[in-house]
Amino acid sequence: MPRPRRDPKVLPAQQRLENAFWALLRERPYGKITVTDIVREAGVNRNSFYYHFSGLPELADATIMHAIESIPIMDHATTAENLRQEWQRTCIVAFNDPQMRKQFDHLALLAGPHSTIELTEALRDFIRLTLLGNFDMDYDHIDLSTRILLDFTVGGIVGVLRDWPSIEHRLSTNDLTNPDIATVAANLRTVLDSSEQHRPVQSLR
Repeated sequence: MPRPRRDPKVLPAQQRLENAFWALLRERPYGKITVTDIVREAGVNRNSFYYHFSGLPELADATIMHAIESIPIMDHATTAENLRQEWQRTCIVAFNDPQMRKQFDHLALLAGPHSTIELTEALRDFIRLTLLGNFDMDYDHIDLSTRILLDFTVGGIVGVLRDWPSIEHRLSTNDLTNPDIATVAANLRTVLDSSEQHRPVQSLR
């Protein structure tokens, strides 16, 4: 007997569980969210939850990672001016995409009053991993100046997300593409590029 076809209008269970995480985190503190709450909100059973995740922390990590990975990043550019232009292009694309704005709303919850120290640290870690992953680099093996600039940038991003609910409606693309902000983004990209190029080649022996 052929398997029944899944209704294309119904999201996969994992996506519904991740959506439930965001919906509940908006409503209440993370410490008051239970697996029972998640499965009820998602419309799945507990077996489905534990098929995908070992518990709430793993769901949180996967949900945060997927949200960050969906944010567009700057393409490679050859000059500082091209980097600034690429930053402007990336900001305009993200700012004008309703789905991206929704992801910013989600990420802001991780820096908001319903979050925890652990969730905020996970946010920082996944931002770092995503930025470094584009260069196939490891946080523990970058030089000190690169680490300082990276941590400074990540801290600024988390700070903006913390204020996101109050600034979102008055933020414009002109604010995001401000030359000073574009220069910071371009400098980070340049430093990461340089660190990648000067990274010692590992011996195969």
